[in-house]
Amino acid sequence: MMHTSSRVFFLLLCSFISVVSLSIAGSRNQLILVNNCNVTVWPGILGGAGQAHPGRGGFRLGRGEEVVLNVPSGWSGRIWGRQGCCFDESGKGWCETGDCAGMLHCMGTGGTPPATVVEMTLGTSKSALHYYDVSLVDGFNMPVSMLPVGGGIGCGVAACEVDLNICCPSMLEVKREGRVVGCKSACLALKSAKYCCTGDYASPKTCKPSLFAHLFKAICPRAYSYAFDDSSSLHTCRSSRYLITFCPPPK
Repeated sequence: MMHTSSRVFFLLLCSFISVVSLSIAGSRNQLILVNNCNVTVWPGILGGAGQAHPGRGGFRLGRGEEVVLNVPSGWSGRIWGRQGCCFDESGKGWCETGDCAGMLHCMGTGGTPPATVVEMTLGTSKSALHYYDVSLVDGFNMPVSMLPVGGGIGCGVAACEVDLNICCPSMLEVKREGRVVGCKSACLALKSAKYCCTGDYASPKTCKPSLFAHLFKAICPRAYSYAFDDSSSLHTCRSSRYLITFCPPPK
C-alpha cells in the first residue's frame, strides 16, 4: 500500500506524461477529442475486431487540451474517459475509473465499468453512413458527447451531458476516498440476466428498461440507457469529422 505522501508525489509526477503518436496511416476521417473538464482526462480507445487502436489505445489529455485522431474509413470501436489516473514512465499505473489493466496505452483492453462509452462504426465507400452513440450500458463515470463538425446529412448529437454521479442511487455508487466517482448500471450492480439482457432476456421483446434505466434516460435522453435502447439513441451521419467532448457544456 502506497503512503499518502508518496502517492501525492507520484500523482504530481504523472502530470508530465503525455503521448506523441496519435495517427493511423491511410486515414480518411478525423475524431477530435476535447477535454472540457476541470481535471485531466485519460481517453481510452478500443478498436473493434481486427481494427487498429488510435493513439496506441490511450493517452493523457490535459484540461482544455484537444487531440485530433486520424482514422481510416470503416473503423469501428469505442472511446471512453478515464479519471484519477497515475502512470509511471513505462506507462504502468492505475485509474480510479475506466482503467484498462493498469496501462496508459490500452492497446486492445477495454475499460473497467462503470464508464461512459462512445461507440461508433464509420462508413466506407460502399456504405457511406456512420453510426455512433453514447452508451450508459456499462454505467457512467463522466459526461461526454459526440457530434459532427460543420453539420452533416441526417446527423444528431449523441450525449450524456449531465453528471449522473450527483444523483446516482446509493446501491449503484462507486466510491473512492468517500467520493462518488462512478455509477454502475443495473446489470453490473445486480448481475441478473433480466437487467443484463442475456439468456431468456436477450431480445427487445423480453428485456425491458429497469427503473434505473428509466432514471438514466430521463436525465440523459440522448444516450443508451440499456441494451435495446436503439430508437432514440443510435445516430447515423455522413461527415468526415466528429467532435468528442469530455464534460460538454449542458444543453
